Amino acid sequence: MSKIEIKNLTFGYDGQAQPLFKQANFLLDSQWKLGLVGRNGRGKTTLLRLLQGELPYQGTIQQHQQFSYFPQSIRDQSQLTNDVLAEISTAEQWQIEREMRQLGLAPDLLWRPFSTLSGGEQTKVLLAVLFTATGVFPLIDEPTNHLDLRGRQQVAAYLQQQRQGFIAVSHDRHFLNQVTDHTLAIEKSQISSYQGNFATYEVQKQLSDSFEQAQNSKLKKDIGRLKQTTAEKAKWSQSREGDKYGDPRKKGSGAVYDTGFIGARAARTMKRSKHLAQRMETEISEKEQLLQNIEQVDPLTMAFQPSHQQRLLTVAQLQLGYAQPLFQPLNFELLQGQRLALIGPNGAGKSTVVHQLLQQFSGTVQGTIQQPQQLKISYVRQNYTDNRGMLTEFATTQGLDYTMFLNNLHKLGMPRDVFNTPIELMSMGQLKKVELAKSLSLPAELYIWDEPLNYLDVFNQEQLEQLILAVQPTMLLIEHDQAFIDHVATQVVTLEKADN
Repeated sequence: MSKIEIKNLTFGYDGQAQPLFKQANFLLDSQWKLGLVGRNGRGKTTLLRLLQGELPYQGTIQQHQQFSYFPQSIRDQSQLTNDVLAEISTAEQWQIEREMRQLGLAPDLLWRPFSTLSGGEQTKVLLAVLFTATGVFPLIDEPTNHLDLRGRQQVAAYLQQQRQGFIAVSHDRHFLNQVTDHTLAIEKSQISSYQGNFATYEVQKQLSDSFEQAQNSKLKKDIGRLKQTTAEKAKWSQSREGDKYGDPRKKGSGAVYDTGFIGARAARTMKRSKHLAQRMETEISEKEQLLQNIEQVDPLTMAFQPSHQQRLLTVAQLQLGYAQPLFQPLNFELLQGQRLALIGPNGAGKSTVVHQLLQQFSGTVQGTIQQPQQLKISYVRQNYTDNRGMLTEFATTQGLDYTMFLNNLHKLGMPRDVFNTPIELMSMGQLKKVELAKSLSLPAELYIWDEPLNYLDVFNQEQLEQLILAVQPTMLLIEHDQAFIDHVATQVVTLEKADN
């Protein structure tokens, strides 16, 4: 057992107005199964990089760990999976196969090109090799991305049985509740640690938010009363000064009262009024300190253009593959205003269907796909690391409405100071937001979104649900989050693996 102690940690990227971390202090234990949570762009992946010594910072990080990071960097995905793993690990093949079996993977995947594995299969293979190493502390960044429901359960069971501690970053609340016993939350103005899983953190967070909101409501009422009292006393004081000297506009006006008494009383009232004004300023200043950790979420916009065609897609007896078909014959229709969710296990060929719809598939094709000519499609990809450059240049090359693009990025939670950061230097969550904002800003008759929730936090997921239900666009969705599918899909089609 050893400690990881962070003292006065300050770090920010060049070009950002505010640092990600400012004088942060917290203590971790290497035996904890720690869930690292927080909105996209708050610095979760950056913190993992800081622990590994990859970035310069101010303050101290005291630890005696050797870290291993997931997902590992792959130099050449066209290589056989066995060769890819040999480059990133010193483990024996039997050790890797042992871990793969625990994750429900067949050993013959090692002899397929890594690029032909599904996203879920790639995730499991890289997790398997991560836990073959001994004496290291795993840093696991978004392991549930690309995993179907069964795959998430397998990975959760796999992590539950691990005796060693780790840090896991995930936006899947159910997953975190299954695998973690401590939580570190990066919030808007502080970093807080909790003994317990995400559910424990959520309860404490709700209590904290409710307290802040109650204090804010009370303070608003107090400030309102103070403003009214201050205005009334200032008005009275000014009117008494008029009584003291008489009103020159009235004929025969003159001071008939004890002007000394009136003047002294008016002075006292004015002084009291100034004290009230000063108190009000103090109260307003205190108010600004509240609500610092309550998240604000604004509605998104979408450039959906309903098609004059009633039927946008007709898929009949479709089978795709290489040497053998990937899935059993597929049939469906997609009509104007419908949202079809294409579901199935990892490796069944869901993304391959999308590639064929976009005429990007080079394997064997059986069956037919009918769609209107020049159908305007907006596509959210699983892999979007080729998005590069500054946002202004990116919007121009992609033909985007720049104002709409930036507005959606900001509403998705991207800080404005990140707008001046090259896309390739953004966090994975921010990269996903760029891809989503691009899709939302492209006028389209059909939106094809391949796993849109990967890397997005709970607030963003709810934003997308509300947008889809409000706009009612025509969509083809691939997603493993059952709650999301239940909320937005009008029909569900299951893709079943072929019996080869």
